[in-house]
Amino acid sequence: MRKVEVLEIVKNLKFDTDTTIFTDSDSTELYINRPSKLSKRFSNYDVNKNFQIWMRLGDRKFRPNHLRLLIDLNLRVRSRPDLKRKLLLAFDNIFYGSDPDEVLEELAKDKFDHYLNSIKLIGHLAQIFFVEQEYAYSKESNYLPPTLFLQGWIRQFIDSPDEIDNLTMSVANRRPPAEKYVDKENKKSKNHVEGLRPLWYLQ
Repeated sequence: MRKVEVLEIVKNLKFDTDTTIFTDSDSTELYINRPSKLSKRFSNYDVNKNFQIWMRLGDRKFRPNHLRLLIDLNLRVRSRPDLKRKLLLAFDNIFYGSDPDEVLEELAKDKFDHYLNSIKLIGHLAQIFFVEQEYAYSKESNYLPPTLFLQGWIRQFIDSPDEIDNLTMSVANRRPPAEKYVDKENKKSKNHVEGLRPLWYLQ
């Protein structure tokens, strides 16, 4: 599904119900839930827009966070540096709204020695994180679109030669991605440029 279609699913999600976003070939399920009550930690969220992202495999279920997505992509590019540009382009296209199943069709055929989940599940996870940020987050952002913050980190985890522990520590400390991955695309930046080429940050 394209991002706009997933957004409609999220908008129509009823309280205390689950909706599957993607099921992998090994039966790993990515699904969402809208709780009718918010915990104290999320008391400032809009209960009508808030939703939770879950993964389930057999009896094991958990809420994945952004680090799962980022670490998976970093592991992939370390095992297959020749596919860096293909990975960057694919996840840029997901960021711009494309269907993960379509843009990752060819990459799904490639062999990676190290990863956490299938490339298609990781693509759908990225997509639902983008939808979550667009729809459910109301805090002021230094980025326009606000999802550029996450996309900047996706680009950096794929492209940067920095060690994975340094990258993950930066994300955990809520630091922004490097300017080179976001600046020209950020409409709030004085360096914003219209009509950028694909993979402009590599040029």
